[in-house]
Amino acid sequence: MSHFDYDPSPCVPFRDKAEIARCRAIKRSEIENHPNPDFQIRVVPDEDFVHIWLGDMFWRMKEARDAGKPCVMLMPNPWPGYCNLARMINRAKLSCKHVWWFAMDEYADQDGRVAPEDWPRGFTYAMLRFLWSEVDEELRPPRSQVFGLNNDNLDHYYDLMQEAGGLDISYTGPGWTGHLAFVDPDAPEFDAPLEEWKTMGARISTLSPFTIAQNSLHGSMGFSGDLAAVPPKAATIGPKEVIAARHRIEVAPIGVAGTDVSWERMIARLCYHGPVTPKLPSSIHQILRTDCYITENIAADIQDTWDKGY
Repeated sequence: MSHFDYDPSPCVPFRDKAEIARCRAIKRSEIENHPNPDFQIRVVPDEDFVHIWLGDMFWRMKEARDAGKPCVMLMPNPWPGYCNLARMINRAKLSCKHVWWFAMDEYADQDGRVAPEDWPRGFTYAMLRFLWSEVDEELRPPRSQVFGLNNDNLDHYYDLMQEAGGLDISYTGPGWTGHLAFVDPDAPEFDAPLEEWKTMGARISTLSPFTIAQNSLHGSMGFSGDLAAVPPKAATIGPKEVIAARHRIEVAPIGVAGTDVSWERMIARLCYHGPVTPKLPSSIHQILRTDCYITENIAADIQDTWDKGY
């Protein structure tokens, strides 16, 4: 059988063919193994993921309340599942007056103008709609303790976190490019060697075409591959905020609408077992104290499947 060798397309951000081949070959049985004991990978059933994530959020807030401490949380892209966290809070009568929620990113237009918090496709809007407003009024955090990125706070977002007591927890997961929040590997605003890159905080970032394609598959964008529906830029936290957090949870659970299809299966392997590099932004977790959860679907072996087409 003939061998056919080729380079990745120039538009692919991470292009080390040897590393790509090595990570592509990582089996389900090997994926939890990592040389850094502080980077703890666990494969979990697909149906358990949401319970693990939301359960962690709930118990961190409860433990901080019981200890009389603030709980400062960097929150991922909100989705309707946050309503379940609100129900847990309401059922437990858990006062969240000590809680500070910071959204990790928000869309922006071609000129860097950040979407307003009442834009229905925005992340701040979703966090307010599906989480904050669903918590009983007597239990929810003051509105002044719920933050989304905007043009007024972008240059001091990290300082706001520090004033609240410093980030207790960061919740993240890799995008198709391996992005961290909206820190894409080919964003010119984050173009720097690793040590400098690690110090970069919140800013406007140009979105990768792959990120635009990924987000065009989101329900909030119509689930239809509508590339023009996704804004071209975003306001995002940087590596600085994630590194500064006292703890980190990184997750790789995303399939396409409940199917076995996933763009995350390969990039999770690269980010969790490839080199630590700004070309794979979420790879920074490999050198930090992080709990990393991968669902069975994402951990599944990568193999060609000719009995399925598009």
